[in-house]
Amino acid sequence: MSPPEALNCPNCGGAVMSDLTNCEFCSSRLKTVGCAKCLGMMFLGSKFCGHCGASAYAAELLDDTDAGDCPRCKTSLQSLKIDDVTIRECVRCGGFWTEADGFEELCKDRERQASVLGFASSYRHENADPPTISYVPCPDCKQLMNRSNFARSSGIIIDMCKQHGVWFDAGELPKIIQFLDDGGLDRAREKEKISIQDERSRLRDEERRLAMMARRSGNMRFDEESSSSFGGLISRLFD
Repeated sequence: MSPPEALNCPNCGGAVMSDLTNCEFCSSRLKTVGCAKCLGMMFLGSKFCGHCGASAYAAELLDDTDAGDCPRCKTSLQSLKIDDVTIRECVRCGGFWTEADGFEELCKDRERQASVLGFASSYRHENADPPTISYVPCPDCKQLMNRSNFARSSGIIIDMCKQHGVWFDAGELPKIIQFLDDGGLDRAREKEKISIQDERSRLRDEERRLAMMARRSGNMRFDEESSSSFGGLISRLFD
């Protein structure tokens, strides 16, 4: 673990050792993160890195007493606001939780992706252990979450509660954002579109085959029922 060093409080500017959780001068809550450019330590909320002078992403530690517990190591989560994205982070294992609506917005917006990626990539979790592959509970409803291959083709397995949000183990969130930036979601959507078109074509062929069988047998009632049944199945594919 890196030895503590004197950093400036982002609220009052006082020199405070990096291993303290509150400023000795103004009592502000403090949290150390790494600079996205040089990885030097600075306090969350600082406007500039004291080591290289790079601009820091806009981030603040929220006072949230109902953030829930980490699904992996059961420690209390901390709520963070990075630009206008709110996430909950485990300081022990480096995992992140984001609500369902927030994750959808994150997938759409490159600026939000860049700010969260900068934070998640630069923060160093020296106490983090490799996650055990298992089903874990949602921090909100405590029900076991589903494990899912993001976009069905990314190879990144995430834990998801359909009602509340998504949990990312340390290192997964940057991989997801990199996948999005590389156009992975667009490729996945194109594959899904082709798959749906193939299924639609297969159902039409099957419908024609059954209609032909019905005509040969003279059973027009069977033909009408089959056509209606398959038409309904096609419709349900797009509900």
